Amino acid sequence: MATETHGAEPVAESGGLVFHPMDQFIVKPLFGHGEVGMFTITNVTLWLFLAIVAVVLMMVLGTSKRAIVPSRSQSVAELAYGFVYKMVEDVTGKDGLKYFPYIMTLFMFIVFANFLGLLPMSFTTTSHFAVTVVLALAVFLTVTILGFVKNGASFLGLFWVSSAPLALRPVLALIELISYFVRPVSHSIRLAGNVMAGHAVIKVFAGFAAIAAISPISVLAITAMYGLEVLVAFIQAYVFTILTCVYLKDALHPHH
Repeated sequence: MATETHGAEPVAESGGLVFHPMDQFIVKPLFGHGEVGMFTITNVTLWLFLAIVAVVLMMVLGTSKRAIVPSRSQSVAELAYGFVYKMVEDVTGKDGLKYFPYIMTLFMFIVFANFLGLLPMSFTTTSHFAVTVVLALAVFLTVTILGFVKNGASFLGLFWVSSAPLALRPVLALIELISYFVRPVSHSIRLAGNVMAGHAVIKVFAGFAAIAAISPISVLAITAMYGLEVLVAFIQAYVFTILTCVYLKDALHPHH
């Protein structure tokens, strides 16, 4: 199939089907055209802002008129609050509850960013490593600094497996050190990779929906994948948050 590409838009010369599943992740200026610079307002900027607005609307405005018989928004906000609070308490213990506001904010932001990305014509901000790496590095630096502030040099005990045979401890210490610095990489790739893969698959099925012969199958596949992506949007926010709690626990209680 002969194709000709002008910028990011594919053109079919022979009337065939041409689509690029990754085009939906292109960062574009929100106003006008041209290159994207450091201070350019882009589609990413817009949807990050909308995610923040959505969190504020639910958690602040939605609970501003607290009542014994809660409204729908208050019920959802209270459910989210209790869910994350229980997670932090179970994983980190009572000592970690003072960091609950940060973890709650992180969870709600990722949840809304993921769900907003499922809207038609939207942009999925958490599919970009530029976003997820910043979130993961913020967690990594926070827990590392907190670990040294709380424990001093004894924080290094996190890398010394005292329960292992003495001969193996230096080897295990090296492995633990490497795995510790790999944390922000795996933390960010897991979120962005899963979100990106699901949206790309939906785009592929949507492209095949234009072919009459397989259109019904494509529509069923899109429906199934969309339902799966709704689940993934929540699960990936949960995984990112619970890993943050695990890392926080290591900072507060570094000794094996």
